[in-house]
Amino acid sequence: MRIAMIGTGYVGLVSGVCFSDFGHEVVCVDKDPRKIEKLERGEVPIFEPGLDALMIKNVEAGRLSFTLDLASAVKQADAVFIAVGTPTRRGDGHADLTYVYAAARELADVIDPGTVVVTKSTVPVGTNREVARVIAERLAETGRECPFEVASNPEFLREGAAIEDFMRPDRVVCGVDSEAAEQVMRDIYRPLSLREAPVMITSLESAEIIKYAANAFLATKITFINEIA
Repeated sequence: MRIAMIGTGYVGLVSGVCFSDFGHEVVCVDKDPRKIEKLERGEVPIFEPGLDALMIKNVEAGRLSFTLDLASAVKQADAVFIAVGTPTRRGDGHADLTYVYAAARELADVIDPGTVVVTKSTVPVGTNREVARVIAERLAETGRECPFEVASNPEFLREGAAIEDFMRPDRVVCGVDSEAAEQVMRDIYRPLSLREAPVMITSLESAEIIKYAANAFLATKITFINEIA
């Protein structure tokens, strides 16, 4: 399958490299020229054990590439993953979804019909519906007719063990709103299904709340054991 990964931060780069190791054709796109130049030289801008070797292996195999050009990255893609930052806003502590919605709006100008737009960033409940609305709104503005699907695919990666977590997950959560989106997500994660990793198909909202619940539970455990210590 052909996959485009928007964002080459921790989540985007690890996910893109691992997807390419599944055998998919992956193009990672970023707006930072310096980051793309480093990646094309085989330099990993983050620290994650084993990521550099896995990246170079898949680049040499022709399954992984990097670009600044969004249009070329998403051309004929089966799925486009949004893996941009959602930092905490100053003042109210809410997630800043500016980059997610900006990516969605830009995608509306370049995606092909039938593309599944997948949010991998950590986002509040309701964000994927809003991503769909933003894309549809931009399509209407430009007069383009381009049916598309949306999906939610939160990550559960630990820094320092991200590759192991991606390749041997406790579960893969895929929030979808159609059979077409579900089939694309199952095809993407088929290598994990063959290893009997559970692929959980949920609604969009369930996938979003699962990620927040998991984060909250981990924070609770850390806070508890720190108090005991």
